Amino acid sequence: MRMTPRNVDNVNIMDSNPPKSHRAYHHGDLHNALIEAGLAALEANDAAGLSLRALARELGVSANAVYRHFADKDALLSALAAEGFRRFGQAQAQAQARADTDPIATGLDYVRFAQRHPALFRLMFGSFTRGCDSSDLQTAAMAAFTQLLEGSRPAGHTGPIDEATLLRALVRWSLVHGLSHLLLEGQLSFFGPNGEGAGQQDALARAVLMASGLGPAPAHTASVPAPAATAQTVGKGKGKPSTKATS
Repeated sequence: MRMTPRNVDNVNIMDSNPPKSHRAYHHGDLHNALIEAGLAALEANDAAGLSLRALARELGVSANAVYRHFADKDALLSALAAEGFRRFGQAQAQAQARADTDPIATGLDYVRFAQRHPALFRLMFGSFTRGCDSSDLQTAAMAAFTQLLEGSRPAGHTGPIDEATLLRALVRWSLVHGLSHLLLEGQLSFFGPNGEGAGQQDALARAVLMASGLGPAPAHTASVPAPAATAQTVGKGKGKPSTKATS
């Protein structure tokens, strides 16, 4: 007579001491566990190498269990990018708190984020993200861009974002984002010995940001309303809001 194992559930055959990932699933944590596992996978490989089935094996659940939370790989990538923007925003907020004593803190932290999480950084600011319709991702990205706008206000400036503040934000973003990519691609490695080392790159980034004059905006003198471009409309193209956001 065939006996049915006692420890059988609708996802896996469980042993008597289930690993943490199994217990997490039964507590409804598989969604977050997949995001954490996906972020960890991006530390070793780029987004193209990410596999839902591989993550399922790593967490000890079935592929069907994974698909209940993410319909496909694009859905997971969207969630990873959104979480990336949230963590990026938190890091930028912490850097902004140091801006009074270190005027390049937010710019340098932007570059450091890219260096520490290159695959996630490319996902967040790449073509996949621009074409994604996820409201969660759009909200997280715009929140990060709003931080950049607020950090670009002149001292004493309140009210709507004016054109000068918007342009200053775009100048700052262009500088730190371009510098981040140049360092990621090794294009600046010939500046000095051991230019590809983390310490050398950090020192170079600091020197470039200091030379750029990046720092507090001049004191506010007059409010000139921005034309069409605002925090709500900047970056729109082909009917979709941009998901790019920054320091």
